[in-house]
Amino acid sequence: MEHGADLPLPSYATVGSAGMDLMAAIDKPITIAPMERLAIPTAIAISLPLGYEAQVRPRSGLALKQGLTVANAPGTIDSDYRGEIKVIMVNLSRHERIIERGQRIAQMVFAPVSQAEWKEVDNLSATQRGSGGFGHTGQ
Repeated sequence: MEHGADLPLPSYATVGSAGMDLMAAIDKPITIAPMERLAIPTAIAISLPLGYEAQVRPRSGLALKQGLTVANAPGTIDSDYRGEIKVIMVNLSRHERIIERGQRIAQMVFAPVSQAEWKEVDNLSATQRGSGGFGHTGQ
């Protein structure tokens, strides 16, 4: 897939960055209304080895300062997906927000994954926590 001559490939902002920045590959600015969700193209497609995923995550500054975040965070790109990566953005602010071409809209982190095999059993092993959940351990 051609990325576009004017947009650089995703890259790490610093040597310690966990995620590569993804940019909006759009022809004209897009306005996102409050509480609206849109799939923003990146013009990036990848080929991952089996046993890995790419996670699409919000950029913290964009979320804090503008209320723009990734709706399905983290979004998973499976190892067998070969289409264009799109970022499902949501505007959680009270104001319209504008996305510009080349704007850094999300970050992508690569991670190993495991696949489980189900085994049906009559009982589970006992633990100290047991079935306690949803705040069970306190604040």
